[in-house]
Amino acid sequence: MTVTPPPSSLDPEIAARLKRSADGLVPAIAQQYDTGEVLMLGWMDDEALHRTLTTGRCTYWSRSRREYWVKGDTSGHVQWVRSVALDCDADTLLVKVDQVGAACHTGARTCFDADVLLKGADSGATASDQ
Repeated sequence: MTVTPPPSSLDPEIAARLKRSADGLVPAIAQQYDTGEVLMLGWMDDEALHRTLTTGRCTYWSRSRREYWVKGDTSGHVQWVRSVALDCDADTLLVKVDQVGAACHTGARTCFDADVLLKGADSGATASDQ
């Protein structure tokens, strides 16, 4: 079942292109603009995307708290938006940011450094070394 997103100020042409999950959300990958480091994954609905595009700061929808949150408002770890792109299937956003401080709620720079399941071939590790 597809849920119709609530009214938003998002440009209707952009809104028409988005392929949302059943709960009206699109995954948004935050990536450091100059290094390519993948920082985190958040969720955006139309309004969160509108706010991100118009304020220059990442706004996400918290699925657990059921409210919008602007990255850095409470932690000071702000994400300054450099660019926003939609993938070829129109179901994922790539938000290139200038991250100030930690991106992860644990205090780590990225959410993807603590639990590496497989290291690349250039590291010399094999799957049996994991």
